[in-house]
Amino acid sequence: MPTSLLLLAKRRFLPLFVTQMLGAFNDNLFKFAMIVLVIYEVYDDETLEFQFSTITTGLFILPFFLFSAIAGQLADNHDKAKIIRVVKTAEILIAITGAAGLILQSIPLMLTALFALGLQSTFFGPIKYALMPQHLEKDEVLAGTGLVEAGTYVAILAGTILGGVIIDWFGPYWAAIWVLSVAVIGRISAQFVPPAPPQKEPEPVDYNIFRSSYRLIYGTLHIRRLFLAIIAISFFWTIGSVLIIQFPPLVKNVLTADPTVASLFLGIFSIGIAIGSVLANRLLKGQVSARIAPASVILMGAFVLLLYFISVQWEGLSDGGLYDLHGFILHDDSWLLLGTLIGVSIAGGMFVVPLYAFITTTVDISQTARTVAANNVVNSGCMVLGALAAYGLSLLGVSTTEQLFLVASMCLVSAWTAWLLHKACD
Repeated sequence: MPTSLLLLAKRRFLPLFVTQMLGAFNDNLFKFAMIVLVIYEVYDDETLEFQFSTITTGLFILPFFLFSAIAGQLADNHDKAKIIRVVKTAEILIAITGAAGLILQSIPLMLTALFALGLQSTFFGPIKYALMPQHLEKDEVLAGTGLVEAGTYVAILAGTILGGVIIDWFGPYWAAIWVLSVAVIGRISAQFVPPAPPQKEPEPVDYNIFRSSYRLIYGTLHIRRLFLAIIAISFFWTIGSVLIIQFPPLVKNVLTADPTVASLFLGIFSIGIAIGSVLANRLLKGQVSARIAPASVILMGAFVLLLYFISVQWEGLSDGGLYDLHGFILHDDSWLLLGTLIGVSIAGGMFVVPLYAFITTTVDISQTARTVAANNVVNSGCMVLGALAAYGLSLLGVSTTEQLFLVASMCLVSAWTAWLLHKACD
């Protein structure tokens, strides 16, 4: 039986896996329910819809940029399992706020809850990767990382699809019930995560977000391989954030399709990364290496360009109507479009998962959480810049489809950094 499947039978891995999946599921259930509610029922302007999608992505990512340094220090200085339980308790309170926002259709309440979800994910993020070197054997880390990434994107798939479907079919009240219920179940699963005490004597925590972030990133600069891995991952997530921003307005205004198709797009993107995550482990045979990363992200860029060409020649409905899922599937170019999208995401999963495993195994186990946090600071900063660039381009009149060229160009930069990393590891 594959190592990754054997891990699912271990208490040292399964509760963390389930808790992470439920968190990712709930984040995306709420986020996509909110986006669909606003884009399809509140706004009726392509520019405003794209800008709202951009704002939601940037707002969710911003806490990672601001607070990851503090999160990494806390995780390295305290029992990680206890922090998980505190974070998941906070998620219940956040879910109550988000549920109220959905029911009242209050954009300020929904955006507040979204920022808070990003904040609690910021404190959970370093822990999920730092726990694996502590609870798993060295030859299990890549498999565990791949399984967590695959599970995360399956959860994103389910949350995204369900968020759109519930809003479209049942309304915001039922979406609110789901968000709150999943938060409670996630808190229950967190109770079973085994203890993970700090691996060194506690140090004072620097709560100055700017100074601590600077020191955290500066601490990775002297390890060239580590810094290159962080930069390569950051460009990947910038690419991913811009694509996710584009999907809902692209589906509505270019492909002229309803929320179920938007859910399908984000779901396919998620499941493709999950497939790529598992495939990377198989190709590398459990070895932590960056050798497949450059080719993977170049292939991803090629698929993005193909996605652009399919989109620009797409024949949508001209009478203001929207394709439902059945009508979209019957479109002549739908299967080519969906095949291209899954190609983008599988190549992306093959690129990013080995790099995460590389980060968690390069440093001493006592430094893992803050190293992951340093990665999160740089990742989120690049993603926020990507969201701002997409927002600025929309103000200049650059269409959603045309911005796919931006994504393809970022793939080339990411491939270059991955190639430098591979050479540095030889």
